[in-house]
Amino acid sequence: MDKGIGSEKHLVIMVDDNPANLRIGKNILTDSFTVATAPSAEKLFALLENNNPSIILLDVDMPGMNGYETIKILKANPKTRDIPVIFLTSIGESDSELEGLSLGAIDYISKPIQPSLLLKRIEVHVLVEEQRRTLEKQAAELTYFNDNLQKMVDEKTRSVLDLQNALLKTMAELVEYRDDITGKHIERTQFGIRILLNEILACGFCPEETKDWNVDLLVQSCQLHDVGKIFISDTILRKPGKLSDEEFEDMKIHTRVGKQIMEKVEVLTKESEFLKYAKIFATSHHEKWDGTGYPFGLSGIEIPLLGRVMAIADVYDALISVRPYKTAYTHEDAVKIIIDGSGTQFDPALIEIFKRISNQFNTSGK
Repeated sequence: MDKGIGSEKHLVIMVDDNPANLRIGKNILTDSFTVATAPSAEKLFALLENNNPSIILLDVDMPGMNGYETIKILKANPKTRDIPVIFLTSIGESDSELEGLSLGAIDYISKPIQPSLLLKRIEVHVLVEEQRRTLEKQAAELTYFNDNLQKMVDEKTRSVLDLQNALLKTMAELVEYRDDITGKHIERTQFGIRILLNEILACGFCPEETKDWNVDLLVQSCQLHDVGKIFISDTILRKPGKLSDEEFEDMKIHTRVGKQIMEKVEVLTKESEFLKYAKIFATSHHEKWDGTGYPFGLSGIEIPLLGRVMAIADVYDALISVRPYKTAYTHEDAVKIIIDGSGTQFDPALIEIFKRISNQFNTSGK
């Protein structure tokens, strides 16, 4: 709102074809407001080109363009329609006042002007207008905040998840490097897991068990499937040849340790879903369909579905990767070995799904 021409006071423009009325009005208001006067509607419009008054005092009965015609033009112009207009009139008919109010005037002041009444009425209307504009601004700010709140929450959540994922990935990679695996095992198993999970959901496999799956969350949590290896000695992890029976028994404890790590973290945080999935992946990805796996010797559907899925992705990557004790298999050979393990190492139903999308695992040409 313009508070005045070269002043901190509110600007009031008074429009009247009678110079005496303009002098009286200016004398009454000048101590409290910056006052500009106009003898006609045309002069008013000229003033409005460079000024935005707090209020307009508009005479109704003027030659040429009268007050009613003038206010119609003011209210039709987006630049001036919100400027409060008070009519000055000597007309006493109530229907004339009603017409002015219906056209958008906020008040009527009768002539001859009473100084104290004019001053008080304008002070009240200027205050009301200031409060209205303040409320509109606050409402607009609140609307903007509400409209953008979800965006801000999403951005903050995304930032927290990115940090969480970075920390988890770093932790998982520390285990991977200790295992002397330099081929991005975690990223490749996540890649394979995503392919399998998406296909499982697409084909409606185990709908009751999978209805609440969040693939992104599952892919993120599966990177901790080998976290228990942090407690396995380097001599076992980096051994270039086949492990002895005793060494293999030591190696198998990484699944139990992974479970224990997740349970300790669960005590320290309210985040449960991510840890629930991570614990399943860590504990059950070495169980076998025929019950010969570890750590619990589970068989068939006793093995959690996510553990059965993880087993396929984990073994596939182990087969196509170079290890201290083996060379890499081709994609075709790895797929054949996994399919041949249907009903013994792997869930037969999942192997049927794997057959359909196994070509998507092949990244050798990418």
